[in-house]
Amino acid sequence: MRFTASTPATRVALAAALGLGLLSATGCEYINPQQTSIQYSASDGIRADIGSLQLRNVLIASTGKSGSSATASPDAPGRMIGTLFNTSAEDLTVSLSTPSSSPVTVTVPKNGELRLETAPTPVDFTHVGGVPGSLVDVTVKAGGTSQSVKVPVLDGTLQDYRKYLPTPSSSATSSASGSASASSSSSASGSASGSASATPSATPSK
Repeated sequence: MRFTASTPATRVALAAALGLGLLSATGCEYINPQQTSIQYSASDGIRADIGSLQLRNVLIASTGKSGSSATASPDAPGRMIGTLFNTSAEDLTVSLSTPSSSPVTVTVPKNGELRLETAPTPVDFTHVGGVPGSLVDVTVKAGGTSQSVKVPVLDGTLQDYRKYLPTPSSSATSSASGSASASSSSSASGSASGSASATPSATPSK
């Protein structure tokens, strides 16, 4: 096989073809932003910034079952986990609540962080307001600022979250048992009292 020497025109054509190929290969990166330059939550939780408070990888762990119910219910209890960061120079009091539960208050130290998984006061909601797989509105109040953020609800499918699942409160069962016992005792007492009153007392004969 014989090779012919390239002419200046041939070299120019080859250079142009090479440049076109490189432009085609890098065109997508030039037009579209690189995925690694976009901030996103690396876990299943969400991120949000509320004033000097930063929420990172926040989610709610819940069985989705309320009491003895075998089906998923939005009335089930849940625990919020994740990390709260305080970027201010003062301790920050943070209030967290769902539409159907009372607020839970925690304190995030100045220029510090608070891991909800190990917090002295766990953020337990009596009623999550959503079943696993849904998003619930959590009202976050911090430093005079209030904002509602949508937080995902997850169950114990992933082992990492299983240990944070709260169990349905037994207070309802205890209350029902107590009421039944009290009712039964009252009924028995009333019955015995009524029987005693109904029985005439013997009058000694003179």
